Amino acid sequence: MAAFTHIPLGWRIPDRVHAVSVSLPTMRAVRGYEEKEPATVRQMASGYPRFVVHPLVRQLAVHLAAQHRLGGHTLWLASSARLADELLAHLGAASAVRFAAEGVHGVAHPESPELAGRAKTFLQHVGGFLASREAEEILVKLGVLPSLAPETLFAGDAEAEVQRVLQRAFPTAGVKDRLLASCGMNAIYAAFRAVAELQAARGRTIWVQLGWLYLDTIAILKKFTAAPATDYVHVCDVFDRAALERLFAEKGDRIAGVITEVPTNPLIQTPDIPWLAELVRRHDARLILDPSIASPFSVDLLPHADVVVASLTKYTASEGDVIAGAAVVNPAGPDAALLRRLLAARLEPLYPRELARLAAQIGRTDEMLARVQASVPRVVAFLEARPEVRVVHWARSATSAKNFAQLARTPDAVGSMVSFALRGPIDRFYDAVRLPKGPSFGMNTTLLCPFIQLAHYDLVTTAEGRAELAANGLDPELLRLSVGTEPVEEILGALQEAFDTAAI
Repeated sequence: MAAFTHIPLGWRIPDRVHAVSVSLPTMRAVRGYEEKEPATVRQMASGYPRFVVHPLVRQLAVHLAAQHRLGGHTLWLASSARLADELLAHLGAASAVRFAAEGVHGVAHPESPELAGRAKTFLQHVGGFLASREAEEILVKLGVLPSLAPETLFAGDAEAEVQRVLQRAFPTAGVKDRLLASCGMNAIYAAFRAVAELQAARGRTIWVQLGWLYLDTIAILKKFTAAPATDYVHVCDVFDRAALERLFAEKGDRIAGVITEVPTNPLIQTPDIPWLAELVRRHDARLILDPSIASPFSVDLLPHADVVVASLTKYTASEGDVIAGAAVVNPAGPDAALLRRLLAARLEPLYPRELARLAAQIGRTDEMLARVQASVPRVVAFLEARPEVRVVHWARSATSAKNFAQLARTPDAVGSMVSFALRGPIDRFYDAVRLPKGPSFGMNTTLLCPFIQLAHYDLVTTAEGRAELAANGLDPELLRLSVGTEPVEEILGALQEAFDTAAI
């Protein structure tokens, strides 16, 4: 029996209430989703939880709004009282009000597309939405739902189990250094805020983005630096040492920190991290590194960073039904004690049932990575041999191989991600592939997505945006493939079939 069958538009991947991915099986569906076409949106049972408010969270918000006579208002439920306070301050609208009931907190405002857009993007950027499992529990308590969805939870001390496994990835960090968060994006936001606060007191407010990073990381730097027009600097080429040296020579005494991913998303490029860390420390700036693409279990970054941030949704929650993150302080860093305190005060807590679900899966991380990383080189070799494929990016591409190797924990370490571009339009190939197609990565399930179309549709659809993408080496039709744990022969067979069917 074939490992892959067509998954209809809008179905969750995996088919569970708290799944983090959703099927977008055709390019028409991708564009319909991005353009909010009613025919597409009606079929979406869910979506990636930071981009689409989880149906259970929406259901709870509607129920509470009706219960508390908030007709004509939109209610946003946040992950904590502190985050709700931040959202209220961010909106800055006299008509917006704080909300609290049934142990949850949020902000209500009169129906307004402008306010709703600002509220949603803020919660998306900072990882501040209420957890779907918390919404589910409240709906059951209120009698709206009959029971919780069945699932396997860790029976013992879930936090101790998660910390036990994380110690393998961060052996020099103690429990007090390894802080859990509601999601990876919240870990990034909290780390940025913590470093920004301590560095601002020293007259340092400039932030450097190295490479093309995940869109919400870019948004945090563009929107939450003290003066974005002058305090946000983007160095496009992760390999351009000269540009970084010039920047630090000119502005080093005002640079607060540098953020980059190792490798980057979606080009999977790895800077020379030991060299970068030495440059940053020489100028007394701070370095935040994100290994989510390859996993902190595949690359060793903490000795070079002040803070390592990671999405635990990837690889450690390999079944694809948990949102979680971590921020890990380098105990040998110059601001370690202060950073621990500032981070602890800013991170959103991981909801207990999310933690218990993560703990039930995290012990299989090494096994999952071993299976995935044995398959990735075979997938890369297959794609590089296809005449239809113009370029393939992966952790050990020629431009990054040396830099990645000096951080890799084992000779086999590569993570799950492969990005590639075809020599022509992707529609026929994408539509023909039987692989699951949707956002996210680092799951047991193989996932394919037109990443630039999903993450940066606003850029893809304008001449100015396409020029910006081109300047950063990004093909608007780049495909991102996260290799799963299925037999590699099945993955290769599905790709082969799509090439043959599409005849591109």
